[in-house]
Amino acid sequence: MKNNFFYLSLLVISLSFSTNAQENKEMKANFVGTVSSVEYVTSMASRPQDLIPSNNTVKEAKDKRSMDNQIVTGKDPQTQDDFYVRNRHEMEQSIRMAPPSVVFDGYASGSQPTDPSLAIGPNHVFVVFNTGFAIYDKSGNQLQGQTAPNPAIFPSGGCCDLTVSYDNAADRWVLTFLGNGAQIAVSDGPNPLTAGWYVYNIASINDYQKLSVWSDGYYITDNTGSSNKVWALERAAMLNGSPSAQILGFNLPGIATSGFYSPQALNITDNNTPAAGGATIVYMQDDAWSGVSNDHIKLWTIDVDWNNPGNSTVSAAQEIPTTPFIGVFDNGSFSNLKQPGSGRPIRIDALQATIMNQAQFRKFATHNSAVFNFVVDTDASNDKVAGVRWYEFRQSGDNQPWSLYQEGTYTAPNGRHAWNASLAMDGQGNIGMGYTSMSGPNTSSTVYVSSYFTGRLNGDPLNTMTVSEELIANGNAKIPGTRYGDYSKIDVDPTDDQTFWFINEYMNNGRKGVVGAFQVQAGPPDTEAPTTPTNLTATNITSSGATLNWTASTDNVGVASYNLSVDGNSVGNTANTTFNLAGLDPLTTYNVTVNAQDAAGNISGNAATSFTTLEGGGNNGEIAAYYFETGFDGWTDGGNDCARQATSNSFEGTYSIRLRDNSSSSNAFSPDIDLSGNTQVSIEFHTYAKSMENGENFFVEFYDGSTYEIIGDYASGAEFNNNEFFDDIIVLDAANYNFTTNNRIRFRCDASANNDQIWFDQVIITGDNAAVPSNVVTTRNTSNVVSFAQNADNIKLYPNPANSRLNIDILEGSYDQIMIISSTGQLVKTISSEESSMSID
Repeated sequence: MKNNFFYLSLLVISLSFSTNAQENKEMKANFVGTVSSVEYVTSMASRPQDLIPSNNTVKEAKDKRSMDNQIVTGKDPQTQDDFYVRNRHEMEQSIRMAPPSVVFDGYASGSQPTDPSLAIGPNHVFVVFNTGFAIYDKSGNQLQGQTAPNPAIFPSGGCCDLTVSYDNAADRWVLTFLGNGAQIAVSDGPNPLTAGWYVYNIASINDYQKLSVWSDGYYITDNTGSSNKVWALERAAMLNGSPSAQILGFNLPGIATSGFYSPQALNITDNNTPAAGGATIVYMQDDAWSGVSNDHIKLWTIDVDWNNPGNSTVSAAQEIPTTPFIGVFDNGSFSNLKQPGSGRPIRIDALQATIMNQAQFRKFATHNSAVFNFVVDTDASNDKVAGVRWYEFRQSGDNQPWSLYQEGTYTAPNGRHAWNASLAMDGQGNIGMGYTSMSGPNTSSTVYVSSYFTGRLNGDPLNTMTVSEELIANGNAKIPGTRYGDYSKIDVDPTDDQTFWFINEYMNNGRKGVVGAFQVQAGPPDTEAPTTPTNLTATNITSSGATLNWTASTDNVGVASYNLSVDGNSVGNTANTTFNLAGLDPLTTYNVTVNAQDAAGNISGNAATSFTTLEGGGNNGEIAAYYFETGFDGWTDGGNDCARQATSNSFEGTYSIRLRDNSSSSNAFSPDIDLSGNTQVSIEFHTYAKSMENGENFFVEFYDGSTYEIIGDYASGAEFNNNEFFDDIIVLDAANYNFTTNNRIRFRCDASANNDQIWFDQVIITGDNAAVPSNVVTTRNTSNVVSFAQNADNIKLYPNPANSRLNIDILEGSYDQIMIISSTGQLVKTISSEESSMSID
């Protein structure tokens, strides 16, 4: 017995090695033959005595998927969060959709897992699970209760893994059922209750079979280490009940796996079939697996010739690189995601290394699209957070090469897991995706395994699920074992080509399969304006600035921005409910208005207020200004983690200072600034954040000559958001702060990783007793008339004020550069000239 076991182990290793090392080249079919048998089964309506209830015994499935996956330990360590988590698009989950129109439990089962699936016909919802099926109308009314497949449709027996598809082009139902190989049942009409069935037997299929409908065949993928990983079945012959329907078996050249084979053939979503040939098989390739050097997707094309089957081929794999992903959980085990709640901790299956049911294909006028997904770990910490990596591939026409059009990683709100997804496209190119979610390691509330949907509208920003999460149904208990789901399935209603039907496993007083129907549709034109903002006030009023605050408006869709005007002139807009004004004159009354605008362009009424700036204690001007265009401007890197960079994240000009941090030590501080003699000082600055996680901070600190004190504490998701500019004005007074000859300003970043970054720019310090620096000319714009302050006896400006041309005479000495700076400190113009006289238009 020991010798036999040793020999078997060597055999398995040898087969695995040869499979992973096989050449990536075009191959012929490995198997050419016909179906083992066929029988005709009359309609269920004609045989009520054969419609017996399904077996609801509690037991764990013993399919081959229960074998642990095998990876190369340590080959692909996770060092950072998923790319799309770190670079979340601002439109992610921002568009509300209507809740599901229909929700009902399709079955109850004791199987572990229950293997939920469904298909939608013109009038029926056909629900299947591991050991049974049920049929409903589209209102959720049960037409046929839970029924055992044997003998209702499969009188010759069978055990499990029941699947269902609707062949839209033929108006037929297609079911598969494991047991001594696989049985495939094809109805002879669109009504599953009154139609008869052609039941075919294929002896060689092993496990985890997934059938896809294609123009020239039914294609079934098989979890097997043998050389027949994909089976092509002669569709036309099977629709006609032919006992000589042909079968072809193909290997997949160059495929690598973790020990579990779960590629999928693309399934035609609607009745618009492509030309014959070009059946495409897709599979993920994880660089944590042996023989895989980089994360990518492999695609194979099968071209069958039913007239001469020996000419049929499977192509060499097309390899398309993707954004890196982490697809391995717990070294490939089933025990992955910890469920919330009290009692014994139970970790359930993340369903890794699997193209989730079902990879979908759809033809459009200008291209063909394919969409599919698999689970990834999005969190680089010790805590796993499951997310859905999804893809859309495109080809310019039938039988043309595929290219990656878009990809993204979907994560659920509030740190919850998202996995076990299924997605498809409707007739307008909108994507609907159903998925499982439950509490993650850092979710504050208890959410048991539940069913949700999201999606995106055709034309939305690429790589982004723009539809906000909508609940289908909440679970109410833990899944009792590690085995969960195995898959879910989405389908598109053929009657309107826009309603998505999704089925998923959850607990609702026992294991059940919940069905939800929903749409992802652009709403009617928005003609409703937001409400008028309220409680508009001016605070932090100084001689040169003020902060405006107001209460948010409401809108039927959502407020996009607020527009601000001062004395009838637009001064900017913001998505926040606060705005800083700068560059104001002392002892001047300003009239301010704010209105709200939605994405459709509807504008609310104006909120209005007035305020008067303070007198100020002296010249009330600029003390220092830093733009970083020619260097660090005297600033110092205080933590060896800042840099001067030329990026679009600079508020003005080209350059700004970047801080990044994973040790709370990243900072940059200014040179000494003489604030002595001032009673009030204002510090204006502008920042841009990228990949800062919610709650991560940056600080502005003031040095009083001996110690630093925090004067501004700003948290991501509260005071500022990623991928947009943020500005503030901090006002200090001499009663609370020590103004000396060696004050400094320091910016400090306290994030969690080097990819969490803040850029700061245009730092301007003004005081109420500031002396205007010599040989500096400042400007103020008022109705296109510019007046100039001149504090140098050796410079003559005329005419003053000027509205078209300014003349400058250098009366004494020479200058390398003359800068014209606005009263807010912004550089308006730089002049380099050796002439003693010049003019500026």
